[in-house]
Amino acid sequence: MPIIRTELYIRAPRELCFDLARSIDIHAESTAQTREKAVAGITHGFIELGQSVTWEAVHFGIRQRLTAKITEFERPWYFVDEMVSGAFKRFRHMHEFKSAAGGTLMIDVFDYTSPLGMLGSMADKLFLENYMKKFLVQRNEYIKQTAEKTALNENWQQ
Repeated sequence: MPIIRTELYIRAPRELCFDLARSIDIHAESTAQTREKAVAGITHGFIELGQSVTWEAVHFGIRQRLTAKITEFERPWYFVDEMVSGAFKRFRHMHEFKSAAGGTLMIDVFDYTSPLGMLGSMADKLFLENYMKKFLVQRNEYIKQTAEKTALNENWQQ
């Protein structure tokens, strides 16, 4: 059961970072390398508490679908999405946003269990955990770039 934790400082207001992180459209843009697109549930705009989205993407050369639901939501401090169906045995992904030095500290905690028991545990150690961390970091960097550009263009101040 790997737990991946990332922290990223963003020079933008917490509210903006929070909304970008829950934007279906920004998620799709930030995961272009896996051709990720929303195909069911909320497919555009901002996802809210109790809503779900089904993503279709290509990982490891295999087209996959994953449905996640927002199970906790307190704007603009945090939200949690959990897998309803998909390739993992389970996952819980917490997105937290803290005001910090004129910007926002965005914290992601991705807690998951791979399928297939011992084989899944071996896959985690060999490649999956690193793959997932890289995937999350790339997505978060995209959010950072978008938030900072938006904040600068709109002259946001915190």
